[in-house]
Amino acid sequence: MAIPDYARTNFNTLLRAAGDGNLALMKCLDAVTREPRYVLCAVGRADDGDYVMTPFGHLADGDPYDAYLPPDPDDPTGFLPNSEGGGAA
Repeated sequence: MAIPDYARTNFNTLLRAAGDGNLALMKCLDAVTREPRYVLCAVGRADDGDYVMTPFGHLADGDPYDAYLPPDPDDPTGFLPNSEGGGAA
């Protein structure tokens, strides 16, 4: 399954920020649910010297294996079903 250009660009930006020591974990509120989220952010500086936090995504609550379905290696357009009980396969 091909990864879109915007996702690859954002991932590379995130890697550069981590490599430069410019990565932060910031507590935010979800704009829709108002639930707290712990958000991975790249840290930059604005022209006026203020810090700029660019959010890239939030950490999964609970078991991340329950939150996502991985791609199916035998079907480039499919995903594997949830495994019972979570955890690594």
